[in-house]
Amino acid sequence: MAESKPVAVITGVGPGLGAALARRFAQGGYAVAINARRAAYLRSLAEEIRATGGQVLEVPADMGDRAQVEAAFKTIREQLGSPELLLYNAGSGVMGTITDITPEQYETIWRVNGFGSFLSAKEVAPDMIARGRGTMLFTGATAGVKAGARSLAFGPAKFAMRGLVQSLARDLGPKGIHVGWINVDGFIDIPGRDVPFTAEDMLKPEAIAETYWHVAHQDRSAWTTELEVRPFKEKF
Repeated sequence: MAESKPVAVITGVGPGLGAALARRFAQGGYAVAINARRAAYLRSLAEEIRATGGQVLEVPADMGDRAQVEAAFKTIREQLGSPELLLYNAGSGVMGTITDITPEQYETIWRVNGFGSFLSAKEVAPDMIARGRGTMLFTGATAGVKAGARSLAFGPAKFAMRGLVQSLARDLGPKGIHVGWINVDGFIDIPGRDVPFTAEDMLKPEAIAETYWHVAHQDRSAWTTELEVRPFKEKF
């Protein structure tokens, strides 16, 4: 009987960083559960990963919806097993000022970033604690460190996620669970994305994924809790 693979859950999977994370961790020997709201995209990515010998499970769900999150993780545990790794990458948001952002937009952005990350951590933490090991990495943004004038909703939502990560790290680190925040400072080079930048101006998804892989496999004597990735040309 083949030995079961460790399970990695990757939320917010799109054609940029999410897909790069799914490919990298599947290549590295994980059974990957990939999540997004777009089931059609998940199917196409899953087919690609299976074609290269990877094990993957598609889990479409809205990470801002408690019932959908709970159902998604129940499916993951039943079909793959208990996750040893959570990569929380869900978290896009509408940019705007106080006169632009509606209450509904503000709540939706908070739900995906702040509430969804809490719900996902709560789903995987008990088994990680019982096992005495595990890793949770959360995709941050510069708005979670320094909110700009048009980050009225996105900034507070990312601040909430960052605060969650800091608390989780202090609570779960001594229990053998590595929790980290990775601040993506810059535009990610996503296929088909219409932005006024050259490829050299943007972060390559595969390069970011290598950073996640490294952080996820650090020796526990030298864990990283927060770090930033940015293009060499990005001002900071």
